[in-house]
Amino acid sequence: MSTRLKELVESLGGQLIGDADTQVSGIAPLSDATASQITFLSNPKFRPQVAQTQAAAIILSVADDAVVGADFHGARIVAANPYAYFAKAAQFFAARNAIPVVPGVHPAATVDPSAQVAASAHIGPNVVIEADAVIGEQTRIDAGCVIGRGVKIGANSCLYPNVTIYAACEIGARAIIHSGVVIGADGFGFANEGGTWIKIPQTGRVLIGDDVEIGANTTIDRGALADTLIEEGVKMDNQIQIAHNCHIGAHTAIAACAGIAGSARIGKYCSIGGAAMIHGHITIVDHVHVSAGTLALRSISEPGQYTGFYPIAKHGDWEKSAALVRNLNGMREKIRALEKSVKQLTEKDNE
Repeated sequence: MSTRLKELVESLGGQLIGDADTQVSGIAPLSDATASQITFLSNPKFRPQVAQTQAAAIILSVADDAVVGADFHGARIVAANPYAYFAKAAQFFAARNAIPVVPGVHPAATVDPSAQVAASAHIGPNVVIEADAVIGEQTRIDAGCVIGRGVKIGANSCLYPNVTIYAACEIGARAIIHSGVVIGADGFGFANEGGTWIKIPQTGRVLIGDDVEIGANTTIDRGALADTLIEEGVKMDNQIQIAHNCHIGAHTAIAACAGIAGSARIGKYCSIGGAAMIHGHITIVDHVHVSAGTLALRSISEPGQYTGFYPIAKHGDWEKSAALVRNLNGMREKIRALEKSVKQLTEKDNE
């Protein structure tokens, strides 16, 4: 389904230069866009491609328009943040081209009579909705999902196939939860008595704010006593572990395979790189960026970027470096002893 550029700009803003009646049906990269698509330039290193692209229109910044705008043959949309504009444009086209979701409950679904399911919601085949659950307006729950007793899911949310939400957890509006996600499983809580592990019942919940997206096979544990909290706007990639009683601040983004141990508190507007490990019971303030593969063992009290890992090396070289690290403490003591001897000799000479 195509649209005029005028309609796109009226919806998303930006400065339109060129034919407002230009028709576009989708969005694509500079190198792949066709004459029926719009493209974008968000990285100056791709400026040379502007003259060659076949796109009907381009999204670009004021700076890029001043440099390469005249090289482009079609219409231009000048935006303060071309990459963000591209994301919104992609949403615009996806919404126009999406297959409408048909409201109703599939005959193969099982819904407890006490559950409240909005008439506009879509409940797919083999979905199980247990007692006292509440499903909001326009929410879509795909095949095989299990919604536990007393779970609440806000309006306009989407659960892809085979999501499991344990009892009493709450999900805000406009959530996107991908396949394989488990929300509300027991946290890893045990007390040791004479070598035997005694389970600590996990009686808290998971509370998730509005506009949260959770990637495939990510797990978020329920709290031990208090709740695990995920604030609004948080974005999580695939295969992330959020342990019990964690608190993730608003609009924080977490990349794939990161692990956050129990009772860690992550601030707002943070980013956690792929495979990063966050120790339990630490606090990370707002606007902290943890690099991929970093191990955070202590609290972080100042905003900024933090990195901690060895650069990749040949295995033999890595072993030598590791041996040096193991011996650093002994080397430090030897240096201190030498410094002490030098000081004593110096003092003796000055007498």
